[in-house]
Amino acid sequence: MARIVPLAQAHDLPRWRQPVVLLVLMAMAMPVAFATWSALLNNFVIEVADFTGVEIGWLHTVREIPGFLAVGVIALIIFIREQVLGLVALGLLGAATAVTAWFPSLGGILTITMLSSIGFHYYETVNQSLQLQWIDRARAPQVLGWLVAVGSGASLVAYGLLVVGWKAFDLSYNFVYMVSGGFTLAVVAFCILAYPQFESPHPQVKKFILRRRYWLYYALQFMSGARRQIFVVFAAFMMVERFGFEVHEVTALFLINFLANMIFAPLMGRAVARWGERRALMFEYSGLICVFLAYGGIYYFGWGVMLAATLYVIDHLFFALAFALKTYFQKIADPGDIAPTAAVAFTINHIAAVFLPAALGYLWVTAPGGVFALAAGMAMASLLLALMIPRHPEPGNETIFARLLPAPAE
Repeated sequence: MARIVPLAQAHDLPRWRQPVVLLVLMAMAMPVAFATWSALLNNFVIEVADFTGVEIGWLHTVREIPGFLAVGVIALIIFIREQVLGLVALGLLGAATAVTAWFPSLGGILTITMLSSIGFHYYETVNQSLQLQWIDRARAPQVLGWLVAVGSGASLVAYGLLVVGWKAFDLSYNFVYMVSGGFTLAVVAFCILAYPQFESPHPQVKKFILRRRYWLYYALQFMSGARRQIFVVFAAFMMVERFGFEVHEVTALFLINFLANMIFAPLMGRAVARWGERRALMFEYSGLICVFLAYGGIYYFGWGVMLAATLYVIDHLFFALAFALKTYFQKIADPGDIAPTAAVAFTINHIAAVFLPAALGYLWVTAPGGVFALAAGMAMASLLLALMIPRHPEPGNETIFARLLPAPAE
């Protein structure tokens, strides 16, 4: 039976066996599988399965269904410790990634995508909960920034090997998927064997909760999910469909993204700690408005590939600030609410994801610029919501209106 160690006693363990190091290992293992899958996806489905914008829209709709059902984590943690569930889900992501190329048909791709997505979304739900439980509030922005940098560094190594080796060694989709998924599985096995199970001092509520005082956090999560879907689904697809990017070129673009995140994510963490979540999120959403409008200009005014590639990198940097939303919730939440609210928030984040990619796939084949104009409007709505975050959020001061209104009965 695995050893259970209270979080307060974890500092007595060797440094490499402490909770933050476990979070670092998981932050390294996840993107090696998921980001490699993402880098190859557009070329794989176009070359192997002749996908158009319609099929890619449906694929991403299927991929997001488990995110919509992430609330199921609440039921699972009644029987399974969060740490164990997170590692099992991460293992499922690795296994599904490893066998992706074995199923080159539309039905096969949708099925394996569903399995990998269950692993990814359930891992991300639990991982967010563990981060907010295990990391001290005062250090959270900086540590979360470093975790982003670690994930970007792991992806950078994988993508660098892919860029160098794809043509030089005539790599196949199957080989790359097997290696990346296998690496993630190996890290999961090590984490299960080498680490005790850490116990938070605050028992988590193991039932569905939806608190009115978290309404702004829920609204920002909804807009974040809708906005991100447009970028994830269509920005990279545009680089392949419109500009003819090949696998090594798409991967090189991803590599630049991760290099930029390695450099800037820790700086962003320091900025959030100094300037607060309100200003950080306002900066992110203002930048995204400009980026999405410029994406639309590529179609309406014929702007070129270099601008598109530059916008893609800038877009990733703005999205890296999303951890400010995590720390905002950490500051306003009751400690026992973190796990169930992480699951509820993931479901809310994916409400639009279930229908938006498929619906916009049809818009894409008629008016691609309209897709990005819609994204700019969503970023504007997010900016207006961010203006409602107080300078110093805390329980009882969740929004700028909280001091003016009586506290709601929970």
